[in-house]
Amino acid sequence: MGTPNGTGSPRDCAGLTDKADAALDRRGFTTRGLRSRAAAVVLALSLVPVGAAGFAAYRLTNLGGPDSLCDGAVTADQVHDLLGGGRVEDSKEPRYSMTEDYSGNSCSVRVRSGLFDTSEKHVQVTIARNADDGPGTLAASNARLFSGDSAGSVTPNLAWAVLPEGCQKGVRIEVRTSEAGADEARARLAVAFANGVAKARSCGDRALTAPKELSAKAAETAPDWANLCGLPGFAPARNPEAQWREAQQVTTGSAPIWSCTIGGDPKYDSRSKVFSITTDPRVTALTQKDGKEPPGPGRARWVAGGTLVVACQGKDVFFTLAGDTGRPSLFPDQEDLVRQFLTAGGKAIGCEPIL
Repeated sequence: MGTPNGTGSPRDCAGLTDKADAALDRRGFTTRGLRSRAAAVVLALSLVPVGAAGFAAYRLTNLGGPDSLCDGAVTADQVHDLLGGGRVEDSKEPRYSMTEDYSGNSCSVRVRSGLFDTSEKHVQVTIARNADDGPGTLAASNARLFSGDSAGSVTPNLAWAVLPEGCQKGVRIEVRTSEAGADEARARLAVAFANGVAKARSCGDRALTAPKELSAKAAETAPDWANLCGLPGFAPARNPEAQWREAQQVTTGSAPIWSCTIGGDPKYDSRSKVFSITTDPRVTALTQKDGKEPPGPGRARWVAGGTLVVACQGKDVFFTLAGDTGRPSLFPDQEDLVRQFLTAGGKAIGCEPIL
C-alpha cells in the first residue's frame, strides 16, 4: 500500500533505485562520476523539446516583439495581415512625426520569418500632403477605388487613404510594398494608419472603416470617339495626324477620383491624355479662393496646373486634364477639349450647369 503522500513505500523506492543502479552497471556507468554525467545528458535531452519550441516561436512569431509600430500608428497584427507572420520591427525617418507634414515623413516596417533561411518582407508608410499640385496627380485609371466612408485607392505600386472627415484636408497615407497583389490588405493598412494619425492629431469626426470592397480593375478598350471615356456627348476633335494606336482605360468607380486614360501609361508615354474628376474634397487642400484664381470657362476656376475647381451640389469638385505633351498633340483644340470635358463630366456627376 502506498504512503499517505501518494509515493511508494520505502521498500518500493529502494527497489526502483536498485533496478536503476543495475541498469547503469550493465551500460558501463560503474562510478559516481560517470553516473553524474549520464544524469546531466538525460536532463539536457529532456529540455531539447522546450528549447526547440522556444527557438521556433522566436523565429516564426512576434513573441516578445512590439505590439504597435511607427509610434503607435498601427499594430503588429495589422502589419501581419499584409506581410504574414514573423518578427516585426520598424525604422523611422529621423524627423518622423504623426503630427507634422513634410516631404519624406515615413516609417518602414520589416517582418522576418524562417527557422534557418530567413525571409524578409517590407512595407513603407508615408504621411503626405497635397497642397500645391492638385488632386489629379493621384489619378490612375488602373486604380481600384475604396467603398464606404474611407477615401482612397489601390494600384499595383501604391495604396493611399486620406484622413477622416474633420482632419486637415489633403493629408493622405501612402503604403508601398514589394509584395504583389494583396490589394484589400494594403487598403486596410492605409486606413488603419490614417486612423492612427488622426488620433495623434486629435482630429476627425469618427474613425474610418476599412473598405468592405474595392472597385474592379478597369480593362483596356478601344475608345468611342463620340462618347469618350464613357461620358455621353464627350466628343473632342481628334488630330488626324495622330495615327498611333490609342487604348482607353476608365476606373470602374467614381469616388474619390474617377480617372480615364487615352493612350499608354502616362509615366512613359507623353502622348497619353488623362482626364480625372475628384469628387471628395478631402483629397486635396486646394479650394476655391473667392474668385482669385485665374478665370476658366463658365463657373470653373483654374487652381493648379491642369486642374479646375467648380462648386457642385455645395462642395468643391476638381476637373483635371493632364498629359498629351507629345507631338503631334492628340487633341489640337485644347480650349474646346476643356469645355467639352466640363460639360460632359459635370452632367455625369449631377453637377449644376458649369458653362
